Amino acid sequence: MSPWPSTSRRSDDGTLTVGGCDVRDLAAEHGTPLYVLDEHDMRTRARAFRDEFGRAFQAHGARCEVFYAGKALLCSEVARWMHEDGLGLDVASGGELEIALRAGFPPEKIAMHGNNKSVQELTRALEVGVGRIVVDSLTEIALLEEIATRQGSPARILVRVTTGVHAGGHEYIATAHEDQKFGLSLASGEAMKALTLAHESAALDVMGIHTHIGSQILSIEAFRESAHRMLALRSEFALATGHELPEVDLGGGYAIAYLDEDESLTPGRAAPAIADVIADVMTSVGGQWPTFSIEPGRAIAGPAGITLYEVGVTKDASLDDGGTRRYIAVDGGMSDNMRPVTYGANYSAQLASRESLAPPILSRVVGKHCESGDIVVREAHLPEDISRGDLLAVAATGAYGRSMSNNYNALLRPAVVAVHEGASRVIVRRDTLADLFRSDVGPEEFQ
Repeated sequence: MSPWPSTSRRSDDGTLTVGGCDVRDLAAEHGTPLYVLDEHDMRTRARAFRDEFGRAFQAHGARCEVFYAGKALLCSEVARWMHEDGLGLDVASGGELEIALRAGFPPEKIAMHGNNKSVQELTRALEVGVGRIVVDSLTEIALLEEIATRQGSPARILVRVTTGVHAGGHEYIATAHEDQKFGLSLASGEAMKALTLAHESAALDVMGIHTHIGSQILSIEAFRESAHRMLALRSEFALATGHELPEVDLGGGYAIAYLDEDESLTPGRAAPAIADVIADVMTSVGGQWPTFSIEPGRAIAGPAGITLYEVGVTKDASLDDGGTRRYIAVDGGMSDNMRPVTYGANYSAQLASRESLAPPILSRVVGKHCESGDIVVREAHLPEDISRGDLLAVAATGAYGRSMSNNYNALLRPAVVAVHEGASRVIVRRDTLADLFRSDVGPEEFQ
C-alpha cells in the first residue's frame, strides 16, 4: 500500500509532482519546509468513508454518519471541504470549535470532545448550538448540567465509554484500556452511573454513547468486541430505564500506510466488515438499531499530505557492526513532525527534486534542532549523491504534522499549501518573525 498521495507522479526528469504541481516550483514559491496537501486525495478519501459506510449500513436498514476528526488537521479550508463533502466534524477544544465556526461549519453537525473542557468551552458550545457534547467524566456531567440549567436549554450529550478493548499501536494512542485519562469505565460501572445521572437530569438530553479504542487499527475483531460491549451497555440501560439510546459512536482509528510495506484499513474494506459484525451483535443483544457514527481523521488527512524539506548538511557515522550511516540534515525537524520523537513513528522519504542513478545507502534524515532525538526518518535507503540544495519529500504527513507543530528553538512553523489540478494556494500561512514576537514582551514594553 503506497503511503503517497494518489496524484503523486514522477516527471520525465525524475521530479516528484503532486496534484499536478512540480515540487521544485512549490519550494521556490512557498519555501521549505512546506506541508503539501493534495485536495483531490483528501476529499476523495472523505467521500469514500461517507459513501462506503453509508451503503454498508443501509444494507442492514441502518444509518452511519461520518464525522471528520479535526485534530488530525484543521483549518478553515479543510473544514469547508468536509462540510461540502457531507461529513460532520469533531473538535477537541475551544480553538478548534472557533476555526470550524469561522469556516461556516454548521454547529449542529459538530461534536465537541475533550477530557477536561473548561467552563468557557462548554458555555460557548451551548451558546452556538453544538450538536453533541461528548462528556468524559462525572465531574463534567455536573458542570454541564449547571451551565445548561443557567442557559435554559438542554445540552445534547454522548457519554464516552472506556470499553477495555485494547487496539492500536503505541500506548499513547490506545485509548480504551482502563488505565488512561479518557472516558468512563464500563467494567467499574462508572459508565452506567454517568448515563443514569444524565438521564435523570432535566438539563441534559442523553443522545447516546461514544467510544474510541485507539489508532492505527487493522483488526476488525477489535471493532466487533468494542461494538458488542457498547451495544450490551445500551441494552442494559434500556432495560433499566425504558429508554433506547438513539446513537452509538464507535470512534475512528483506521490504520494508514506510512511505509510501502504497511497495510491500511480502507473504507472499502472496513465498512462492510464492520456493518456485518454489528448486525451479528444486534441479533444477539436485540433492540432497534441506533444511528451509528464513526470518526476518521488520520485516514482522511494523513495520506493526502507530504512535507518538503531542503537538504543542508550530510555526514557519515560509523556503526558498531563496522558499517556506516549517512546523516542527512534538513531545514525542519521535530517542530514540524513530532510523531517520530513522541511515538517512534516511521516514515518514508524520497529524493524529490531530481532523478539519481547513484546507489542507495542506509540513511537517517534528521532535523536542525538542538536535540539528538530530532529524527525525521529513522531509516531509509536514499541515493548516495544526495547533497545540499536537494529536496526531500516525506510521505503521509497530512495528519498531525501541522496540527502538532511548534516553535521549538524559535523555528517558524511551515505553511500548508493545497494543490489541485496543477495549481497551488496557501491555506495556512507560514509563521513570520512577527508571529514569533507577538507574545514575547519586548524591551520597549518595559520602558
